[in-house]
Amino acid sequence: MGGLMARDDTMHDDSQYESKSQACEAADDIPKNPDTGHSIGAVIARRYSRRDMLKGSLGVTAATALFGADALIAGRARAEALTSAAFKEIAGGVDERHHVAEGYTADALLRWGDPLFPDMAPFDPRKLTAEEQARRFGYNNDYVAFFPIGNAGDRGLLCVNHEYVDPEAMFPGIKRVSRTNFSEITEAHVAVEMAAHGVTVAEIVREGERWRPVLESKSNRRITSSTPMTFDGPAAGHARLKTSADPSGLRVLGTLNNCAGGHTPWGTYLTAEENFHGYFWTDAPKDKPTDAGSEAKSYARNRIPSNWYSWGRYNPRFNIDKEQNEPNRFGWIVEIDPSDPTSTPVKHTALGRFSHEGAECLINKDGRVVLYSGDDARFEYVYRFVSRDRYREGDRAHNMRLFSEGTLSVARYNDDGTTDWLPLVFGEGPLTPENGFHSQADVVIDARIASDLLKATPMDRPEDVEPNRRTGKVYVMLTNNDRRKADQKNAANPRAENDFGHIIEMTPPDNDHAAARFAWDLLLACGDPTVAEVGARWNPATTADGWFSSPDNCAFDADGRLWVSTDQGSSWPKTGKADGLYAIDTEGAERGRSRLFFRGPIGAEICGPTFTPDGETLFLAVQHPGTDGARAWKPFGRPSTFDDPSTRWPDFDPNMPPRPTVLAIRRKGGGRIAS
Repeated sequence: MGGLMARDDTMHDDSQYESKSQACEAADDIPKNPDTGHSIGAVIARRYSRRDMLKGSLGVTAATALFGADALIAGRARAEALTSAAFKEIAGGVDERHHVAEGYTADALLRWGDPLFPDMAPFDPRKLTAEEQARRFGYNNDYVAFFPIGNAGDRGLLCVNHEYVDPEAMFPGIKRVSRTNFSEITEAHVAVEMAAHGVTVAEIVREGERWRPVLESKSNRRITSSTPMTFDGPAAGHARLKTSADPSGLRVLGTLNNCAGGHTPWGTYLTAEENFHGYFWTDAPKDKPTDAGSEAKSYARNRIPSNWYSWGRYNPRFNIDKEQNEPNRFGWIVEIDPSDPTSTPVKHTALGRFSHEGAECLINKDGRVVLYSGDDARFEYVYRFVSRDRYREGDRAHNMRLFSEGTLSVARYNDDGTTDWLPLVFGEGPLTPENGFHSQADVVIDARIASDLLKATPMDRPEDVEPNRRTGKVYVMLTNNDRRKADQKNAANPRAENDFGHIIEMTPPDNDHAAARFAWDLLLACGDPTVAEVGARWNPATTADGWFSSPDNCAFDADGRLWVSTDQGSSWPKTGKADGLYAIDTEGAERGRSRLFFRGPIGAEICGPTFTPDGETLFLAVQHPGTDGARAWKPFGRPSTFDDPSTRWPDFDPNMPPRPTVLAIRRKGGGRIAS
């Protein structure tokens, strides 16, 4: 692992992009997996014929072989109990406002800059300091989790991720920021950016039909890129995690690029560090190699450095020329105890290091805890972790150690409709010193390289991986992959250059989520079903408003319905639809039917759907409103900035820029969502 690492091709001039989110998305378009030949697109092509794809006809051979006909009949019986969503579908389209199904309200609950404590003044983005931002709701809210307080269902703790920042939309006077031009970004800007990342924990209460934050709550907390945290698991204390500021390799400051996440049965919050590589900086000219030393291979596989932000100009820990090991301290899943504002978050290294999207877990039938996560980049992998020890009801201290030891595995999707979980264990198979692995610490730090060696299946941007606790099935959101090569397209594979994404459904045998082999099927192939060349697959009852592109986050409601939010980025003109939230049936005659429930404003990604336990409130995150694809929107037609935004959602105040916001959606007069 020695030598010089050439600066990777994500370092090109990104001045053609109109926003930070678009530039970052484009950088992730460039695959870093050296082996894409056995990707999920090729597997789907071999399993399903073109005729099957276009007709939406998928077989059940693998499921029958694994589980038997009786199990399939029992599954159909369970499906009859799952009811179809009851709401009037809204129309697709694009404008400056949000839209929700008739009979529902969508109220702004927490907006970027909102105070979290009672001694704070109203938000003024023109006077924002790092100290202020560290006590206010952060930027670009993503995953949301709700932890009820008491049994009434009207009070709880809301945990929200803050993934990244858009300087052009966040700061006045900023016109252009790119990875080759940070001339307008000052050290004060960087300090605010760092404080706007991380997580918010806020107590909220419902009064009548509306929710509000409880500013007086002692539980309110901001966790930022500078909050002290600890490591546990096989990499804790390892030499590759040690820095000049932390010679123990056991403590780290902060979490960043927190995308999706999860919540545990014992009431803690899991936040997933996704595109951590973008924050690391080098002073080396872009046409010169970077001296990565022993980390060269690891850096190259993880696209480090990427120089998305100029933090490394002012803070040496984000400059790899000065702190070579700091990147190894990010890309983990972090556990936070929202009920204890004095607690120290823990980065669980046993869960592997990669661009985590999602961290949903469940208690398996044998009492062990199983966690699923995707690696959100093109041609990356789907992972599963099974704890060594078993869950103990009421023993919170024990349960909070369950992610410290266990088995991390990566998925291989086979042509016959089966999924093999391949253990990532030091000393087994190719994970040996001959291939650069000297301990389990090396395996988890370089989970991508280990997965390459095991020949896992490269996927089309695996984002959320969500188990349906009612049926036992697991759903993988595959957002898109327009980099699949044209020469992979053939009569059996109409999805080369997969612009629209798809959803895979996995079924564990006898509901055993620790089993070595699952079955898999294709729930949806996204895109316009009226264009045969797209090869979309939907239930025939899906309307022109109900089909979508680029599935991202997802959640299940109490009735077992799948809700999917979308992230098309600046590619929304390919569908002519803003991103939204869709309700999808996964069983019975309505299987594969999708309906549009909520539509966001121009330039926004929709993410983080989560329900209160009574099913009467849906929390939904609207991220980077006004930014993505603003130039392509004819009523605006130019890049969107703080001073000249394409929308001023949600306030529509001429003195306020667009603000990332968490909404609380309720049925007028009360009642369960979509029932």
